[in-house]
This record gives sequence, structure tokens and C-alpha cells, in this order.
Amino acid sequence: MRGIAAILFAALAGQATAQDWPQRPLRMLVGFGAGGGTDILARIVAPTMGTALGQPVVIENRPGAGGSIAANQVAKSAPDGYTAFMLNNGHAVSAVMISPLPYDPVADFEPVSMVATMPLFILAGPRAGFGSLQGLIEVARLNPGRLNLASVGIGSTQHFAAELFFQTAGIKLVHVPYKGTPNAIAATTSNETQLLVEVAAPVIGQIRGGALNALAVTSSMRFPGLPNVPTVAEAGLAGYDVTTWYALVFPAKTPASIVEKTRAALRTALAREDVRKLMLNAAFLPSESTPAELAAHIKSEIARWGAVREKAGIK
Repeated sequence: MRGIAAILFAALAGQATAQDWPQRPLRMLVGFGAGGGTDILARIVAPTMGTALGQPVVIENRPGAGGSIAANQVAKSAPDGYTAFMLNNGHAVSAVMISPLPYDPVADFEPVSMVATMPLFILAGPRAGFGSLQGLIEVARLNPGRLNLASVGIGSTQHFAAELFFQTAGIKLVHVPYKGTPNAIAATTSNETQLLVEVAAPVIGQIRGGALNALAVTSSMRFPGLPNVPTVAEAGLAGYDVTTWYALVFPAKTPASIVEKTRAALRTALAREDVRKLMLNAAFLPSESTPAELAAHIKSEIARWGAVREKAGIK
């Protein structure tokens, strides 16, 4: 009887804690350095979320290993609602590139909601000679292995997006990894490499200024900031749809009431015109989801990139 009473008391105490939450500031961990895309997004939404919750939301950067260091810390944190994690699609890529992971990328996290998406662009340098995506595909098919692709590294989201494009188009380029986006851009503008696949934020200026030629945007819809650039599907490869995505999660077993309060605070932030303007100026497209939809998305992304990795033979 005492054992049953203890269990009931613990359950009631947990409910009371969840109902009173939050009573102190929240930590929102980011698995990348200050100034990166995930960090920028977290700092855009955190102040308004904190106002809605009645407690500050403090950003903590834990960079390293594609976000997996921060993910591991969150996975092993108490499920009390005071440690959240702003992750991106690198969470799914790490699941297929790092083995073994010290955590389960699905089971060890409690999904809250999607936060935003950002498309990538397939880009050519001004001297590459490609007027369109179809022009690139034709040249690549006639010259297999003769064209070079720049990326920010082996196993990066950009690399995986490019490999999926190659597989969909039936072409093969030589992958040349660089240390960071600036080096990859410089290689493409100088024609050291003929193609670059990169997320929107760091290349919009070069596209608008003519330093890079945007052949297509990887998302299913055109990007509002560059509405004249066609989608990959519009350029002839139906079904191709890749975006960088950002989402908010807690450690597994965080109470549902805390998850819902957090989701409501995030929804409040994403509905504000000033927040949305800041996001759009930084190339983020606001996006929401239910916890169940986010969980399904993470699972599907892990399966998708696992298949791309296997077919491409990425080590």
C-alpha cells in the first residue's frame, strides 16, 4: 500500500509542477555557434516566447559535431521543461552520419513544434556557362565526372541536397568539400567549381548582385525573397523538394502540459508581425506543426537521408 501511495503522490506532485511551470528562466540550447542560422532564429523567437511564458528564455550555444553535442546534453537533461533544444535538419543528418550516437534522435526527445524552414539554392558561377538547370543537366550528362560541386563539407545538409539532386537528375559531379561557406562561394565564383548548393541566407546578396547564378530553388514553392528563381520541380525534376528546417524539442517524457504551453508561446511569437519580419529578412519562412507532425517529420528525414547516403556511398 505504501508503494502505491508513493507512486500516486509522485504523480500528483508532477502534475502540480507542470501546472505551475515555469517558475524560473528556461534554457534553449543551440548546437551551433553564435551568429549561425539556428542561433539567429532562436534569438528572434526567444524574447516573445519568454514574455508569453512569464519567464526569460536564455539561449545557450553548445557547438560541435553537427549539433550532436547539444542534442546529447538535452537528451540527458531532466524532463522538467527548463531545458529546450532548437535543432535543425542536421539532427537527421547526424543520425545517419554518426555511429553510434550517444542518444536516440527520436525516442530521447519530446517534440514541440516546427519553427521555420529555409530553402537552398542550386547555384552556378558567372563563367560556368549554364543558363538554366536543364542546361546544367545536359552538360553534366555529356561530361560525366568533369564538373565540380562545392559544398561546406562531406555529410553536410548541402552535400546531401546535392547528392539527392544528382540521383534525381541521373548525373554525377565531383564533390569538392570546403571549410565553410565563404570558401565554397569563392571557389564557385572563380570557376574552380562549377556548381554550389547552399542555404538561402548567405548567398542572397551574391545572387542579387550577379556573382552567383541561381538555377533553381530546392523547395516545392518559390522563395519570396527571389520570386523569379524557379523551383527544381518547375525546372523539370518533379518531386524534388528539400528545405533546411528548424524545430523545438524537449527531453523525452516532458509533461504534455508543458509542451502545449511552450507551443502556445511559440505560436504567439510566430504570429507577431515584427517577429515574422525579422525572420523573413534573415531568409527564414515561419512554419508550425503539431508535436505528432514534427515527430513524423524527423523520422521521415532520417529515413530519407539514410537512403541518399547509402546510394551515394557517402562515408
